[in-house]
Amino acid sequence: MPAFRDATNTAAPPEEVWKILYDPSRFPEWWVGLETVETEPSQSGEERRYTMYPNGYPDFPMPQVLRTSRDQGRVMVSCLVSELRFEWRLEPANQGTRITVEVEIPEREASQLEGQREIIASSLVRLAELAATA
Repeated sequence: MPAFRDATNTAAPPEEVWKILYDPSRFPEWWVGLETVETEPSQSGEERRYTMYPNGYPDFPMPQVLRTSRDQGRVMVSCLVSELRFEWRLEPANQGTRITVEVEIPEREASQLEGQREIIASSLVRLAELAATA
């Protein structure tokens, strides 16, 4: 299974990064390629479902599952269409936060590997900057 890992640091404390990372309605603010997100009402807890729409494809809903573990500083996103999996982790680092993401891509979607590397690298920068200005 193709996979990769990327990471960055931000001056923001883990709590500020967490506020942005665990909320799928905020993903379009920093996750490159996402135009809109629809969250399902009345959901709470560690597992939630939402639907994302990629930039330029308003008629292409992509249902997702979001699993969170605040104690472990982890947010996992699983795409129910393409089966891509993203695991975001937050760790205190110096006077800020280390943000790490691991991405797994099913073999049948291997052609997306390089594109996802670029998207995630840019998204990490945007997430770190957004959290630092919060």
